[in-house]
Amino acid sequence: MTNYWQGPHIRLRAIEPGDIDAVVAWNQDSDIARHLDFVWPPQSRESVRQWIERAAAHGPENDVFFFIIENATGVVVGEIDTHHMNRRAGTFMYGVSVRAEHRRQGYASEAILLVLRYFFDELRYQKVTVEIHADNAVSLRLHERLGFQQEGRLRQMLYTDGRYIDVFMFGMTAEEFRAAYPPGQPHE
Repeated sequence: MTNYWQGPHIRLRAIEPGDIDAVVAWNQDSDIARHLDFVWPPQSRESVRQWIERAAAHGPENDVFFFIIENATGVVVGEIDTHHMNRRAGTFMYGVSVRAEHRRQGYASEAILLVLRYFFDELRYQKVTVEIHADNAVSLRLHERLGFQQEGRLRQMLYTDGRYIDVFMFGMTAEEFRAAYPPGQPHE
């Protein structure tokens, strides 16, 4: 039996109530927050618990998914979520985050490829776009290495840490994905 959501080194799964410690820790990591969005105000453990319970009970809707990334030993190492779906145009976006102590082990790459394969080969999406902050050199290199094309630069688009930074737009079409990662071929 194969599991679509299992790669060589990671497994993607739904969020569970037991993930509260990981989510609370993510919410307190200002470096992660800056690269994803902005530094969030403190949240109570209770509000995080309620959000997790709603997310765990509700399930995905309109192709919006929030996946927990676990490594081969079952340790929660990060998350990947999909958003900004346009089914008519066949486009979507995602965000990915791996905790600092688990970076540079291929977890983000593997999670991205699992999600892309699902969206392109199962849900018939045509294109993915990802926004990357200019000060996130690791993510810029990762997406270039995966075969994403830089499609634009939005100047001084985000304000964080007392300064404005640019945001890069990267994209990949279903055809580009299949050329780089043919069906049936192992990835990463």
